[in-house]
Amino acid sequence: MGQGQRKHIPQRTCVACRQVKPKRELIRLVHTFDGKVEVDLTGKQAGRGAYLCPLWDCWQKGLHKGGLERALRAKLSPENRTVLLQVGKGLLLDEEDGSQKSGEDATEE
Repeated sequence: MGQGQRKHIPQRTCVACRQVKPKRELIRLVHTFDGKVEVDLTGKQAGRGAYLCPLWDCWQKGLHKGGLERALRAKLSPENRTVLLQVGKGLLLDEEDGSQKSGEDATEE
């Protein structure tokens, strides 16, 4: 790359809060071909993807208000929704200081 050129940083939109952020700052969820919705930490899993901020408010809004279902074009079962909420709690950031929540802190809410 020549002088003055910056590397392109992919941007994605959180389906809950609609904020555009660098792809690496968001958590990807994917609707796989076998019909499940899973957290995709690699960002490369096959299927239709949607992104959520690593904040509890965004996860609640995305999973309960239908934004995630709309983006993934999939209906979440109650069991799948519960699993995603539990997995999400371990990945989320503390909203006050932006630090990673520990397992105990994440389950208290």
